[in-house]
Amino acid sequence: MSMMSNTLGRYFAGRFVVSALSVFAGIFLLLVLVDYIEMVRKTSGIASASAIMVAETSLFRVPQLLEKMMPFCVLIGAMTCYLALSRRLELVVARAAGVSAWQFIAPALASAILLGVLATTAYNPMSANLSELSKRMEAQIMGSAPGGGVQDASGFWLNQVNSDGQVIINAARSEQQGVRLTGLTLFRFDTENRFKERIEAREATLEDGHWLFKSARRYALDSPPVDQDSFELPTSLTPAQVRNSFSTPETVSFWQLPSYIRSSESSGFATAGYRLQYDKLLAQPFLLAAMVMLAASVSLRFFRMGGVQKMVLSGVGAGFLLYVLSKVTEDLSKAELMYPIAAAWLPVLVGGLTGFLALLYQEDG
Repeated sequence: MSMMSNTLGRYFAGRFVVSALSVFAGIFLLLVLVDYIEMVRKTSGIASASAIMVAETSLFRVPQLLEKMMPFCVLIGAMTCYLALSRRLELVVARAAGVSAWQFIAPALASAILLGVLATTAYNPMSANLSELSKRMEAQIMGSAPGGGVQDASGFWLNQVNSDGQVIINAARSEQQGVRLTGLTLFRFDTENRFKERIEAREATLEDGHWLFKSARRYALDSPPVDQDSFELPTSLTPAQVRNSFSTPETVSFWQLPSYIRSSESSGFATAGYRLQYDKLLAQPFLLAAMVMLAASVSLRFFRMGGVQKMVLSGVGAGFLLYVLSKVTEDLSKAELMYPIAAAWLPVLVGGLTGFLALLYQEDG
């Protein structure tokens, strides 16, 4: 019986992993296609943008987008797995052999926790590195123009005050958590807040005590535009200060987050976003397990009993409500109205307890 249980457990675990990875791969291909079409539209007027480079940029950017959808991949994968087992009456045979629902759910729970650990420790650093690489490639593709231009009112903004006045910096793209910027527009003012000049530059790098701008064009009120290969702008900003303005917690890998939190705290900046991201990554394995519990609670019904479609829709609705809850707690945490650890673990507890209680009612109620 022990050998049969182990074999059956490996079978259920394998079916779940295959289903979850299949959903993951399908959504990945869909996102790559959609992002590639959008990148082709954006780069249609750039002659130097090759199709291969555009495809690589989309391919490297999608993993970080897909990381946010990983709980739903597990939810849909688990529902697909259990519905297929129920349709082929394999669950009926397992129950007839004396295997309870808790026993054939346990392998999927263990697999989900293992997938979550791999996602936190390996997939997250890989997606962060690929995201930085995609930003670098996108900057290379978009770098044929001498700067982002005034029309690029979005992006990242930074304000610094020097001895000779004030400088407002707008960057279209940020790399290395703000240490390297591309697509720049600068607005310089004197000590009396009067406009001096506008500067457009292809890229800038934060070095010791100054910004180094390259491929710049300067526009003054009383003189024609002047092109410069490079120029330096003094600054008192440190990498920690720049990181607070230009980086987002999602772009920092799991292994680097503790050092980022310590450096931000020592610089006097808010660390709620970084702490929330770190706690969310720690809770990710258990969130995936909670998704398996939710999926099992709505997909173990026998097909001959009917009502399967309603159960599936209720599972999808529960996953959506759990996503809304996670976004609400995330916003509350970033506004410092909720502790990051509570914001990260509350969706896990709600999803896990909901699935557990539903299963308890169905199986033992």
